[in-house]
Amino acid sequence: MAPPFRIGNCAGFSGDRVDAAGPVVDTLIELGGPCAIFFETLGERTVALAQLEKRRDPSRGYEPMLERLLEPILLRCAQHGIPIIGNFGAANPAGAALLIAKMAKRLGLPDLKIGVVFGDDVRERLDTSTHAVYEADTGLNMGGGNIVSANAYLSAQPMVDALKAGAQVVVTGRTGDPSLALAPLIHHFGWAYDDWAKLAIGATTGHLLECGAQITGGYYFDPGFKDIPDPANIGFPIAEVYADGRLVITKAARTGGLVNEQVVKEQLLYEIHDPAHYITPDVVLDFTQVRVQALGENRVQVSGMIGKPAPATIKATVCFDGGWLGEGEISYAGPNCVARARAAAEVLLQRLKIRQLDVQARIDLIGIASVHDGDGGVLWRNAGHSQTNNAAYSDPQDIRVRLAVSARTQDDADQAAREALALYCCGPAGGGGVRWRTTQRIRTQSYLMLPLDLAPSCTVKSATEFAQEITPESAA
Repeated sequence: MAPPFRIGNCAGFSGDRVDAAGPVVDTLIELGGPCAIFFETLGERTVALAQLEKRRDPSRGYEPMLERLLEPILLRCAQHGIPIIGNFGAANPAGAALLIAKMAKRLGLPDLKIGVVFGDDVRERLDTSTHAVYEADTGLNMGGGNIVSANAYLSAQPMVDALKAGAQVVVTGRTGDPSLALAPLIHHFGWAYDDWAKLAIGATTGHLLECGAQITGGYYFDPGFKDIPDPANIGFPIAEVYADGRLVITKAARTGGLVNEQVVKEQLLYEIHDPAHYITPDVVLDFTQVRVQALGENRVQVSGMIGKPAPATIKATVCFDGGWLGEGEISYAGPNCVARARAAAEVLLQRLKIRQLDVQARIDLIGIASVHDGDGGVLWRNAGHSQTNNAAYSDPQDIRVRLAVSARTQDDADQAAREALALYCCGPAGGGGVRWRTTQRIRTQSYLMLPLDLAPSCTVKSATEFAQEITPESAA
């Protein structure tokens, strides 16, 4: 029997653990056989935040931890023929390729083949007068607003093209998350782009692996109820895909966490909306007949997924300027801390009204109620009233007062947040640990586009060629 193709996930979002890839690569090398790894580092807003970073510095705009993620494993992957695929290009795939090229030359890999996928940035193609671009939920044409970014979810095809051209590292921006795992499977097995049954296996593989340690027990972990071994050393997942269509989920050797039927079922249902019609750019998945079966310790087989033709439209996430978020926090501890925290909250709300700052605000008393509270802590500036939290628990020992405001300008957001700082001397008594900051906000909306609006492409060059041809200016 031919060995399976193994694919490991090494990141589930931007901000994931930077040392996760090592054990995955070690395991793949030890097991031998054809394999690949992928990094999934883009959330809905991550590209927009990267676009803002690129505005500040044209050479940036890619995954900020890219060097820390790749440098420890790049040489070993090249030596053992393990392709690396990642959407860590974010808003600047060419800039990411330049960094990887410099890293490769530093590691003695001047001939490393780097593939870059372009075409997900569709800001210049959002011409609603000639193209079918409409809001995904309502069917309305896209309205106005200051667009920060607009990125379509590309299919696996341009990544497959890069692998066919010999790329050892494939850099892309926005793609369908499952497409990152599907691409090396299509390339290895030679699946046709309309073989919906096979594409369903590959897309299910990507869906299960895309969030990293979520499928090895991370989000399953609930101490005393659902325990996992060694959570500080949780292993990231590896899928085994066989030529006959079998799919087995496991994890990196000598790591913590677990893979069992319950964990796999939780991840299978993650973010899919309709289990009979889960839409990806490559294939529509039907999970209603899926069977999950434990084969042994940390080995679970998944079967029964059904593939239907790819959708007629492609999802695009458009991010608009959402103004500014201002945050100010201060802590109160010890006797009477709840009363002092409530008094601080009332003072903050009154100060915003006295200063006539153009903000909408909310105050939470963390330690009494916040996440599970209602909107009782919200001050709607234009409504002209305020109300603080009425929830209470028995005898908390410390309370964190958090003021959050939404403002059109950074100055209003900053001035409101600084009112928390003023409580140091303006009272109530015993406040400490003040923090305040402002953050530019992003408003996201999903739209649908016809595939003809897209023009994905890829280019493959050696590290030396990329280092010579791409400058920070051209990467922009």
